[in-house]
Amino acid sequence: MFHWGLIGAGDIARKRVAPAMRDSPACELLAVARARGDRAAEFAQSFAAPRAYGRWQDLVGDPAIDAVYVATPVYLHAEQTIAAAEAGRHVLCEKPMAMNVAECDRMIAACRANHVTLGVAYYRRFYPVVRRVKQIVQSGEIGDPVIVQIDAFEPFNPEPDHPRYWLMKKAESGGGPMFDFGCHRLEVLLNVFGPIRRAAGMLGNVRYEREVEDTAVALLQLGNGACATVAVTHGAEAPRDTVDIYATGGALHIGNLNLGDLRIAAGSEHRDESHPPAANLHRPLIDDFVDAVAAGREPAVTGDVGRAVARLEEEIYGPPAQKPPRKPLACDT
Repeated sequence: MFHWGLIGAGDIARKRVAPAMRDSPACELLAVARARGDRAAEFAQSFAAPRAYGRWQDLVGDPAIDAVYVATPVYLHAEQTIAAAEAGRHVLCEKPMAMNVAECDRMIAACRANHVTLGVAYYRRFYPVVRRVKQIVQSGEIGDPVIVQIDAFEPFNPEPDHPRYWLMKKAESGGGPMFDFGCHRLEVLLNVFGPIRRAAGMLGNVRYEREVEDTAVALLQLGNGACATVAVTHGAEAPRDTVDIYATGGALHIGNLNLGDLRIAAGSEHRDESHPPAANLHRPLIDDFVDAVAAGREPAVTGDVGRAVARLEEEIYGPPAQKPPRKPLACDT
């Protein structure tokens, strides 16, 4: 049995991470840590975890724990991952991996020095539709990619008392939607197309005045010279989650990445396929990590993958001093 410790007990942990551990016959959620001990105890009881800690350091030090899942705000990832590694615990860290590449490097180095496995929770690596797209692209069925367009629109404007309001604080989140869920789409690009030559970005506060951007677009050049865009926003009211790949001999269209519908155009042939993800999006991630540790192999999403995404984010956001342009005032027009 693989014994997990969960640091952080927010929305994703409750909806996906803890249920995945509970439902896997190979896993046991042994302990939960949360800043408020009473809430840690309530969460632990909900998932039949026998131990609850008000300090994450105590969880990391529990010798019965095999691995730690880090599900805290981004600014805590590096400190908690390094401490867990130094205590001999394997680590599966939520995305984005860290605030910057330098933190990623420290996390990777600590895990390697202590001979523990490091994984990052880019669970879309396990989407059947992403695997299918990668297979088609690599087969040459649609020719060489020319343009890739990814859109992810998610209305989000939490009040200060909202449990996820930390995402509005740049020092805790690292950035707005490009950092939060744009990183998932950057990982998809890396997975399907391989290393990316360069990236640049434009950030803005179109609808909301806050520390982080509400809208961003990244422009990337793929290895073969093709261009890709990733557009994300909290400001548009209509949600969107699309991937479009235009190539020299056809095209691929995912109308909703989280549903797995795929339209293929290859020459004069057009067909539709459906490749839905697992009911619990985190279950394949958890299963792969446990299997990787047992087999002594790397997980499907390594710390190096998390670092590659972080490098792209640094290029997209530009120098640390850069701030999103403010929303135009009436006197500007």
